[in-house]
Amino acid sequence: MSRLELLKNEENPQDLDLTLLAVTVEEAARRLSIGRTAMYGLIRDGAVQTVPFGRSRRVPVQALIDYLNERMQTRNNHAAA
Repeated sequence: MSRLELLKNEENPQDLDLTLLAVTVEEAARRLSIGRTAMYGLIRDGAVQTVPFGRSRRVPVQALIDYLNERMQTRNNHAAA
């Protein structure tokens, strides 16, 4: 069994699908271990970019990576000061 297969949740096989380029707002919140309301707050404040798809929005996985990198950079700058 591959490592990816071990990581996947049997109830929802796309939970950890590393090939997805964009995820729902709910999935983005789950991946950051924050609530849905907090995720919408990050989107509203412009901290995380989204892409409209019809009447819904998707969060590019790269936007989540960029957000985390920014947070880590800010934290490192504050620790060094």
